[in-house]
Amino acid sequence: MKNEEKPTLQEDVCVHIFTVSAAMVGVCLTVIGIIRIVITMRNADTLADDFLAADAVLFLVSCLASYVALRTRSVRRMHHVERLADVVFIIALVIMVIVCGLITYQISFVNP
Repeated sequence: MKNEEKPTLQEDVCVHIFTVSAAMVGVCLTVIGIIRIVITMRNADTLADDFLAADAVLFLVSCLASYVALRTRSVRRMHHVERLADVVFIIALVIMVIVCGLITYQISFVNP
């Protein structure tokens, strides 16, 4: 049997950040489209789509940073870039939760 190397925890987390942040870019863009349809139908306006566009950019930055961390050969550089990907990913998740609250508020209490 061959002795296969298992990925380290850092690489494993980095792969997860890469895949999830790429998916979250798509989620943000889909929700922006849905919000634009609702805004058009209800003649209402919200800042949620603007915040989601900025959030999609943050998820893209996290995705690209984790990709660079996976591709770099320097362990020290990998840790720095991986930390950047982690921080940006967490910030983007927090913004997404805030935007979800804003969307819920807009749907529930404004222009019933």
